[in-house]
Amino acid sequence: MTNISTAGYKAETYADTTFDEVLISRVGNKDKRGAQVIGEESYILAPSRLYIDFTQGTVEETGLNLDFAIQGDGFFAIQTENGVLYTRNGSFSLDDEGYLTLAGQGRVLDVNGDPIFLPMDQIRADGYGTLYLQDGEAAIGRIGVYTFPDNDQLTIAAQGLFDAGEQQATVSNVPIQWKAVERANVDLVDEMTTMMSSQRALQGAAQVLKIYDSLLTKITTDVASV
Repeated sequence: MTNISTAGYKAETYADTTFDEVLISRVGNKDKRGAQVIGEESYILAPSRLYIDFTQGTVEETGLNLDFAIQGDGFFAIQTENGVLYTRNGSFSLDDEGYLTLAGQGRVLDVNGDPIFLPMDQIRADGYGTLYLQDGEAAIGRIGVYTFPDNDQLTIAAQGLFDAGEQQATVSNVPIQWKAVERANVDLVDEMTTMMSSQRALQGAAQVLKIYDSLLTKITTDVASV
């Protein structure tokens, strides 16, 4: 919910499962023969995984010259301090040296993997990210759109950026809408419902713990005295 206004943000879903039930047996300290079955239980600690929803969010027109939205599969490449990372956030700006930049992260790369230099922000762009000066005919750069064999192998880096790991990026001829950005694909109603369900589950678990605590107190005070 915090990132619902973050351009290009992808919704994350946390999933966990319990371990298989295990059989509990009473055995001796030295002689392990003749184990007596006590019962079964499932461990509370469970394996978990964070799933990322890579479906495209709503594209919103902004009217800003340095805003771009990918129409389809693919990512913008950003040269960061930690290497090349990838994002769907196309809300760009120019840095002090005139390079197209994702604010606070790094420079945007072109189809050749090089930073894109713009002499000014008065530009225009075609439907595939080729950039021109507003009154010029010669291309001054083209924003790269990179795709991967398996998006599920991407890992979250920071602030809407993804690390491709060992996967090789491929430059793709994907349409790019100029003067627009892709909004987060987070469903606010679904997130609020999930939050309320989690809160109710937490309250229920807390109540069960209180009951166990009361039972243990009763056992140690009343039953033990008998």
